[in-house]
Amino acid sequence: MNNTIASKMESVLYEPKIELLVTDCMDYMKECDDGQFDLAIVDPPYGINIHKMSFTQSRKGGLAKRRDYSSIGDWDRAIPELNYWVELKRISKNQIIWGGNYFPLPQSRGWIFWDKRTQDKYNVDYADGELAWTSFDRPMRCFRWLWNGMLQQNMKNKQHRIHPTEKPKALYEWLLMNYAKKGDKIIDTHLGSGSIAMACWNMKYDLVGMDINPEYVKAAKNRLEDYRKQLTLF
Repeated sequence: MNNTIASKMESVLYEPKIELLVTDCMDYMKECDDGQFDLAIVDPPYGINIHKMSFTQSRKGGLAKRRDYSSIGDWDRAIPELNYWVELKRISKNQIIWGGNYFPLPQSRGWIFWDKRTQDKYNVDYADGELAWTSFDRPMRCFRWLWNGMLQQNMKNKQHRIHPTEKPKALYEWLLMNYAKKGDKIIDTHLGSGSIAMACWNMKYDLVGMDINPEYVKAAKNRLEDYRKQLTLF
């Protein structure tokens, strides 16, 4: 067996280590070594009280209202304090930070724009896209994926949304494909819906993800387990 075939077989058989924890990310990070993780992909609170916002979407005369997330608390009332950014940079070699336009981060030319393919005819209150700050010294990149209220790029395998700032698994797969290297260890300090866990499992990356909300961690674990079971059917 040549080395190329052996390497491909090893990649197929490898089961990534996915740890999903209920914990405060600050408590976890202070116990980490410098540079313990190769890449941090995070989506911290933006400080805009998004859980209180009401969004509507109209299409062909119909009107739809976004799911009510007010019961989950005021987690988005403020952005992380300075210590969070210091620790995140200390424990990870590179960072991708969603909502970077809300945070006091240094200049970067490596921004990412997620184009949600919002069209005027849908008359939505949602933003046309989202920005991620990165530590990478490379040109800005754009990912295009329909994520417009109830409308999604892949309606056949529609992702059931459980978090107000949930992002599609496909977005995280694209990030890993373009910004991670084989063998990289990934950390997510604000796990939320756990889309990143499914992407890391599919792309064979070890992940430590955490959230202070036990309900979200439970939901993320269930979602990952269901996804793994689906993969075994094929």
